[in-house]
This record gives sequence, structure tokens and C-alpha cells, in this order.
Amino acid sequence: MDTVLPAELVDAARKVVDANRACGRTITVAESCTGGLVAAALTEIPGSSEVLECSFVSYSNEAKMEVLKVSQDVLETFGSVSIAVAWSMAQGALEKSHANVAVAITGVAGPAGGTEKKPVGTVVFARAERGADPTDVIADSRRFDNEGRGSIRLQAALCALELLLPPDDPEPEEAEPESSPE
Repeated sequence: MDTVLPAELVDAARKVVDANRACGRTITVAESCTGGLVAAALTEIPGSSEVLECSFVSYSNEAKMEVLKVSQDVLETFGSVSIAVAWSMAQGALEKSHANVAVAITGVAGPAGGTEKKPVGTVVFARAERGADPTDVIADSRRFDNEGRGSIRLQAALCALELLLPPDDPEPEEAEPESSPE
């Protein structure tokens, strides 16, 4: 396949497109530190328009507030690289789209911008699903090795793609044995 993106990223995107197409699910992405890398990977896949509804790149805090309706209070209280902001981004992406699921990514790709509490390589992810309880926060913070800006962004994009995979079909519950009368 003719692509400028790393093969592992395109392969992960193909799995996301194929799996979501198979279950009839549409997706959206709200990206900050990855700057559209997840959407770029998804759109490398022929037929991705059946799955990817839209994508938002909200790099600045102003864009997060204006485009995704992240509250200024949340940004000031927790900082742009936080579960609260990632969750707000994911919720905002769902509200601005018709997608079934949204994944948001915000982080510190470096080389500057890190702090003691949030060093370069800190990336936060959140996933929101349409119809789910909005108080059921699905989010995670990761610290990737600081092997350079490109490496951090690639690792973050791969993580985000993994979050876009539909859940595995649940195992059928085993029938409980009938109890005998005593």
C-alpha cells in the first residue's frame, strides 16, 4: 500500500476500520498532541468513510473550548493534559458528531512543555460512547518513553486506535446449575 505513514500505524487503522465496519459502528476522534495523526491513519484505509464520521484537531486550549466545548474551569483546574480535559474532549466530539464512539488524545509530545508531574511523554486518552452514562469515565494516562516527539506521537496514535476497537463479543454466560430441593 502506498503510504507515508508507518506500517504499524496503518495496520492498526485497518483493524479499527474493519472491526467497526463489521459491527456498523461509526467513530470520531478529538486530537491534540497527535495533531490529526489518528485521522490520517484511518483515512489511509479504503472505505474508511463508512466508519470515520469526522475528526477534530484542537491543539490550543482556545480550540478545545471553542470547538469541543471544554470548559475553561476544567482547563484551569486540571490542565490541558488531564483525564478531565480528555473526557471533556471526547464528550464534545460526540456532541458535535453523529458517531457512536469518540476517542480523545491530549498530551506532552515534547521536546519542551513537560513538568515534574507531567513530563514529556505524558499522554491522556478518553473514550465516550453515545448512549452511555456520561459519569462512567473511560480514560487513562500513559507515560511513553521520551524517544523523541515523533515516537511519542506514534505511540499515542497507536493507543488511540486500540481504544477505537469495538469491545470483544462477551462470552455467553454459563447457565447456573439448578438447585435441587432440600
